[in-house]
Amino acid sequence: MADIIHLLPDHVANQIAAGEVVQRPASVVKELLENAIDAGATTIKLLVKNAGKTLIQVIDDGKGMSVTDARLSFERHATSKIRVADDLFNLHTKGFRGEALASIAAIAHVELKTKQASDELGTLLTVEGSVFTSQDVIATPNGTSIAVKNLFFNIPARRNFLKSDTVEFRHIIDEFHRVVLAHPAINFSLYHNGSDLFNLLKGNFRQRIVSAFGGKMNEKLVPVNETTEIITVTGFVGKPEYSKKSRGEQFFFVNNRFIKSPYLNHAISSAFEGLLQYGKHPCYFLNLEVDPQSIDINIHPTKTEIKFDDEQTIYAILRAAVKHSLGQFSIAPVLDFERDKNLDTPYGFQGTQTPTPKVEVDREFNPFSKSGTSASTFSKPATQAWEGLYVGLESKSNTDSFSQVKFESDEMTSSIFDDLTERKVQKTFQLHNKYIINTIKSGMLVIDQNRAHERILYEEFLRKTTVNEAVSQQLLFPLQLNFSKSEFTILTDLQQALETTGFVFSSFTIESVELTGLPVGVKESEVQSVFDQLIHDIEHEVPDVNFSLSDLLSKSLAKSLAIKNGKKLEIQEQEYIVNTLFSCKEPSVSPSNKTIFTTLKVEDLDKKFN
Repeated sequence: MADIIHLLPDHVANQIAAGEVVQRPASVVKELLENAIDAGATTIKLLVKNAGKTLIQVIDDGKGMSVTDARLSFERHATSKIRVADDLFNLHTKGFRGEALASIAAIAHVELKTKQASDELGTLLTVEGSVFTSQDVIATPNGTSIAVKNLFFNIPARRNFLKSDTVEFRHIIDEFHRVVLAHPAINFSLYHNGSDLFNLLKGNFRQRIVSAFGGKMNEKLVPVNETTEIITVTGFVGKPEYSKKSRGEQFFFVNNRFIKSPYLNHAISSAFEGLLQYGKHPCYFLNLEVDPQSIDINIHPTKTEIKFDDEQTIYAILRAAVKHSLGQFSIAPVLDFERDKNLDTPYGFQGTQTPTPKVEVDREFNPFSKSGTSASTFSKPATQAWEGLYVGLESKSNTDSFSQVKFESDEMTSSIFDDLTERKVQKTFQLHNKYIINTIKSGMLVIDQNRAHERILYEEFLRKTTVNEAVSQQLLFPLQLNFSKSEFTILTDLQQALETTGFVFSSFTIESVELTGLPVGVKESEVQSVFDQLIHDIEHEVPDVNFSLSDLLSKSLAKSLAIKNGKKLEIQEQEYIVNTLFSCKEPSVSPSNKTIFTTLKVEDLDKKFN
């Protein structure tokens, strides 16, 4: 029998490895930025076109590479950081496997320009699908420039699985944030389709957070600082009142490397217990410094998951550090049974001398005298004086006293056993403030009130956006909302669609949006949550080619504004939902394709009693 096991060609092996390392354009951004940081760069530029599908270019002023190193950098498992296996447990750099450039070059057109400070000329390499096409000597600045073009050009199936430009660019911004926050001492800039989106100058950690997420972030931060023998925790957590429904602004950095850890995230949530509204998540930017030998960062291809030697201890320390900071800055309530608030001295009186009260007594005053006379001379007139108060109130007969009094009689109500045909029969009932029960001939309908209202609002918003018949309610005072730069880019694409639903914008700047009109039915207090939900949906729910932007917008607005389960509804509200639901085009399923109602027949109920 012939042998059936054989070695894969290098270009096929590289494409398989690329599937682990390069999942989308953001993966390329991460690898290239980390390589630039390892090269000792002080200024790094990131240029992106069409959300990275056409071009991803990283330019740095690092130490560059020699001709030999430039050629070897595209070989699999070629690295300058690992000599022996023990080096894996004492890492201080980003990339160490030596597979990033080889994987990227296997599925894209790559152009590398690099030059060391000691050399007069640099090197230009071009690689297409793991094949070197040219190598030249060129004049180029010190450092390295890597341009990745036409990603997945030789794997059409992978390219077809990429999402829309909006979502793919959002993933790029996420990776950009993770890198720039971990290295505030490096200058970073990001250009998308020729426009300058980020220009972050070097500074401290707080300055980097504020410059990356907007000036309003500064007032939301509470510092955290805790040093132990096992771990050092520094950074910031957000105040509870600024929590969001999404988990976007949550960052853990272990030895300047971004990681994902649901276990440590639970420690933060536990520290905020009792301070957050239901469904809200805190934001945090925390740096954890541990011994490199106590962690293993080689358990995942993207190196975003690590393993700690003693997770339980780190969990306890992290939870205590955050809880202490919230209490120290009067964010969390503190119980002190030895202190009485009523005895606290107001700030305005602290340090002042309390004057001694003075009591003045009129020793000549006689309460039984009109003009200083004795009590004996006044007793008779005084008696006549108070007796005069009752003149005209002589007693009359009891019947006369109540002859003019009218008693208010209660309205007679009919017995619950009276004939019900004379009164209107109630057809809808509410169960557990979640379901609407409606009686029908064959039995009854059980309707989910949240999904039903969501369907009603969805079709209403969709009709308004397509027909452009939205009605706006003008605000007495303009409403100003603040967003980060990445959120603003999403809103810019949505501005025209939002205006068709009834939103009226008077100002649209890079970090703030001013509204003077809202769609009818949208409360002013709901606007911020509506926009947060909309941005979250755009980031995570990508419309296919079969769905338009107006469809996604209508779904998001309906989800935000629909009545929630747990809300008590009046009979008129229940009947409105039932009647309006069955006038919809698709009353049986919600916009997210979930069942809205079910039918319980009388026959099925009868069987329960047999």
